[in-house]
Amino acid sequence: MNAKFSFVLDRSLGLIEIVMRGVFTLEDVAAFLDARMDAHRALRWPANRHVTLNDLSGLRQQPKEIVMAFQAILGDPEYKSRRLAFVVNEAQVRGQLTRALLSRDALCFEDRTTARAWLLSDAL
Repeated sequence: MNAKFSFVLDRSLGLIEIVMRGVFTLEDVAAFLDARMDAHRALRWPANRHVTLNDLSGLRQQPKEIVMAFQAILGDPEYKSRRLAFVVNEAQVRGQLTRALLSRDALCFEDRTTARAWLLSDAL
């Protein structure tokens, strides 16, 4: 399954919603980084004040180099979210996510509604 991703922005809430599916290659990761940069520019919120919901429910187990690439992405302070939620229900993907997060403060949920409610529970 080829990797797919999409971004949806809600400027009024400072919310970036990301959906990721499939298995990523390093080229997909590079395209994702470009799209993330565009999304942050388009959101027009102060740095690190936004919240992010990342739906990984369609993501499959990733190769080790992809997990490491996403670990670096999650560690980038320039794009750090005020709150970060993941929707993930496959055990192997959850394990890879846990390794990629390192010390990032994020929560995992089994559904988008609960994740979104948590993200916005401290809305400014």
